[in-house]
Amino acid sequence: MNRFAQKVVSGGLAAGLSVAVALSADAQAARSGAWTLNTPVGEWHMTGLDYGLQRFSPLKQITTSNVGELRPVWSFSTGTLRGHEGNPLVVGNVMYVHTSFPNIVYALDLSKPGAPLIWKHVPNQSPDAIPIACCDLVNRGTAYHPSGKIFIQLLQGELLALDAKTGKELWKVKNADYKQGSTMTNAPIVIKDLVIAGISGGEFGVRGRVTAYNVNDGKEVWRGYSTGPDSEVLLKGDANANYPSHKGKDLGVSTWQGDEWKRGGGTTWGWYSYDPELNLFYYSTGNPGSWNPDQRPGDNKWSMTIFARNPDNGEVKWAYQMTPHDEWDYDGVNENVLFESGGKKLLAHFDRNGFGYTLDRTNGKVLVAQPYGPVNWAKRVDLTTGVPEKDPKYGTTAKKNTEGICPAAIGFKDQQPSAYSPITGLFYVPANHICMDYEGVEVKYTAGQPYVGAIVRMFPGPGGHRGNFIAWDPMKGKAVWSNKENLAAYGGALTTAGGVVFYGTMEGWLKALDQKTGKSLWQFKTPSGIIGNPMTYNGPDGQQYVAVLSGIGGWAGIGVAAGIGAEDPTAGLGALGAFGDAGNFSNQGGVLTVFGLKNPWPAGK
Repeated sequence: MNRFAQKVVSGGLAAGLSVAVALSADAQAARSGAWTLNTPVGEWHMTGLDYGLQRFSPLKQITTSNVGELRPVWSFSTGTLRGHEGNPLVVGNVMYVHTSFPNIVYALDLSKPGAPLIWKHVPNQSPDAIPIACCDLVNRGTAYHPSGKIFIQLLQGELLALDAKTGKELWKVKNADYKQGSTMTNAPIVIKDLVIAGISGGEFGVRGRVTAYNVNDGKEVWRGYSTGPDSEVLLKGDANANYPSHKGKDLGVSTWQGDEWKRGGGTTWGWYSYDPELNLFYYSTGNPGSWNPDQRPGDNKWSMTIFARNPDNGEVKWAYQMTPHDEWDYDGVNENVLFESGGKKLLAHFDRNGFGYTLDRTNGKVLVAQPYGPVNWAKRVDLTTGVPEKDPKYGTTAKKNTEGICPAAIGFKDQQPSAYSPITGLFYVPANHICMDYEGVEVKYTAGQPYVGAIVRMFPGPGGHRGNFIAWDPMKGKAVWSNKENLAAYGGALTTAGGVVFYGTMEGWLKALDQKTGKSLWQFKTPSGIIGNPMTYNGPDGQQYVAVLSGIGGWAGIGVAAGIGAEDPTAGLGALGAFGDAGNFSNQGGVLTVFGLKNPWPAGK
């Protein structure tokens, strides 16, 4: 096992874990830097495969030479039609599949022909939570604990623990209140004997937070807020010793006007990562409330911030705010991928604001910050101060409509996670290519009601295309190659030791490229637009398979998912201006499609 796995095995979570398949020398080298918790090679126990969220698999039966022979070998209908984000888990011979609202969880038996159903759990949720969800009724996935538990966050605000063998509810705890505007859409993370959950609702004036619960009984262990006094943010001393703007007491209050911090947003609906050697849990926070910047002068800390916390007690080790006083809804929740280069422990983050960041993950110092699209709201990020140098021409206000801002509120990348390949040392970034017009609007807070305060119209970026798929050098801060897409590349990425990178598009194409060159090697049109994340696993027959959820939706696909017409380009928080024609390319769906090099169940078997 690698040294990261060894580190975790010494902890409480290692009880009952064993290495089912030994890593070969080359696979072990390819997996260097992965945080796998001794996951048997060929299984997929976490949303990003490993704690580092690298989404890199050591499997290499599928290669650049034979990927063109991939074919669909089986499929599964999820039974729901709204947006399908995230990916299945594979534990042993069981695949766990989740859905959009009402967040059904299925267990499928991979050892039997047709992967028959082992169990199905349909949570009892109130339909009253549906209109509170900002940007479709999505769910980004489940989490697994080796004691035999599956966790899922329910839209209406509950964290649910299921028995992995039977699907029986073990416990359920209320983590959010949809009646106050907070919902739950992200995948939780299991660290040792804790499961950590976040909340959504940045467009409803809620106050962001992460909360840790005991995996065995659901009792709350700690809660850390995004805004407010240091005692509630769980911050002792300066947030980041590298930058003057991050030093001082209670900046989560003093950088807001009045008590605006109490409805300050900073929600936590993105992806979570963890370094067991440093014992640090990483995540990011979303936009401040409201979208009208005139109502909240100041830096609005700690919205738009990467946090590193001790998962045992929630205490903040460091924090870094990417977009102080956000004027564009550049939610900072995108994934923080952990990797190493030159002996340094690093973190890569592709923000909605259009900058690709590389940080020292031990102390939060920014090493690289370069645009990965045509950014114009800021001229650069000053690496000495850590603060972006804004271009006032593209600032927003309630006094006028600011035109031609790049990127749009949806960002040059939204929730769709990037992947890293230790073989090439490159990141693979599924991206949007969208700009916007933005006008602030005065808005008053009412619990459970939208607290947006802006009119936004999105449109294609320079060149007229709406998506890119980018290979990115995290140390040089520049693209190595880039492929254009008509619609957004709104599905996540997957890299493998076979030299292949996979990603999905809103039209429904699952694509395979050569990691080194970007050359297109294979593609298949799935039943609906892909906003989910491809994953790969070894079946009981020892063969490698690739699986992806299709089901158009999310913010970019809200017009199709919710049946909103394209007549008003500001509808769907501006998404219909850019993606109003998405229905011409894709229909609603909810299908898992599995691909292989051969049929796992040939006739007569």
